[in-house]
Amino acid sequence: MTEQILIDGLCFGEGPRWRDDALFLSDMHAQEVLKVTPEGDATVVVALPDDQPSGLGWLPDGDLLIVGMTKRQLLRFDGSDLTVHADLSAHASWYCNDMVVDDAGRAYVGNFGFDLHQGGKPRPAELIRVDADGSIHVEDDDLMFPNGTVITADGRTLIVGESFGGRLSAFDIAADGTLNHKRVWAELPEGAVPDGICLDTNGGIWSASPTSNECIRQVEGGEVTHRIPLSRGAFACMIGRAPNGDDKLYVLTSTSSNPPECRANRDARVEVFDAPYPKAGWP
Repeated sequence: MTEQILIDGLCFGEGPRWRDDALFLSDMHAQEVLKVTPEGDATVVVALPDDQPSGLGWLPDGDLLIVGMTKRQLLRFDGSDLTVHADLSAHASWYCNDMVVDDAGRAYVGNFGFDLHQGGKPRPAELIRVDADGSIHVEDDDLMFPNGTVITADGRTLIVGESFGGRLSAFDIAADGTLNHKRVWAELPEGAVPDGICLDTNGGIWSASPTSNECIRQVEGGEVTHRIPLSRGAFACMIGRAPNGDDKLYVLTSTSSNPPECRANRDARVEVFDAPYPKAGWP
């Protein structure tokens, strides 16, 4: 697959989303949400002076939802003001991370479960649903580092990457947003883990794997159909478009995920590859 570097010099990119013909992402350790055009022009959408952004999504009215990691909050940005949409600190066992927001404005937010950067012992964590009105519901509390999350185009299935479980786990979504029928959607190949993930129109999920320096596409059951080797860790991915309309896989890479190293190095980047199928579902 043909690769190009769209943008570099980031601290640490996470939570890529394709919207309005552009790539939105969180530069987590620079504490900024960015909008990047397919030509590589970047602008700051909003800064979080006292927290780190991660997962992104939009409410039906167009307001941007942002995961505030360390305060364990879901923030809402209306284009001018940043407010707290939901305080998850009493429900998330450690720093909040990635999420997916559906077309009804329901956000499903994961968290670390333990102190990753200070040598904590891995333990199960929660996947929390926040409805559009800000109400909070813990949907599952037995996921090993719930990370990148997608919802299928029919709105009936949610799939979450368990980074410390080495698997993609699926749930059925009820009409009220409740999750049930938990099951393994795919195990990742040995040595690989799912960080950020995205879904395509042919039923495949791309997983960014920082441990094996690659992006992996699988179908339900675990068959690997594509692998993109990289020279550094892959932490998140999203399908979007090139200026000519071709489908592209945008991969967020970095040489480190350690916050002080990321701020010192500023060598994280967005790499772009040809995608075999268009984007599907949410995010």
